[in-house]
Amino acid sequence: MEQHINIKLTQTVLSLEACSAFVSADNVGGIVNFVGTVRNQTKGKKVLKLDFEAYEPMAVSEMAKIAQQAIEKYEVHKMAIHHRIGMLEVGEIPVIIAASSAHRKAAFEACQYAIDTLKETVPIWKREVFEDGEVWVSATP
Repeated sequence: MEQHINIKLTQTVLSLEACSAFVSADNVGGIVNFVGTVRNQTKGKKVLKLDFEAYEPMAVSEMAKIAQQAIEKYEVHKMAIHHRIGMLEVGEIPVIIAASSAHRKAAFEACQYAIDTLKETVPIWKREVFEDGEVWVSATP
């Protein structure tokens, strides 16, 4: 049976190519990738790095649930959700979501749904490290 979701929670560098390759198929007309990056500021404060932690078993389970819901809700062919944990520098990638569908609109909507839901429900936290201190926050904005 063909696998339609690919979930990864890892300390290693994420691969956009691997996510795109997973969702690619001859019967899809659109592939959409969302790539989240570590930016250099938050609320006007200079960010030096971010540290991501997760309750791993539950995070993986929730990410799989989100992907399955997106497939069913938006008629997506395949979806990959990869999230990195550990210390990341400015410019590095903490999250990649890839979706494929027969038509582009479904893939766009599925990616939007997945990142919004991930930030609301997946137990991943980040520590923002600034020049003058640090703060733990949820991944939810």
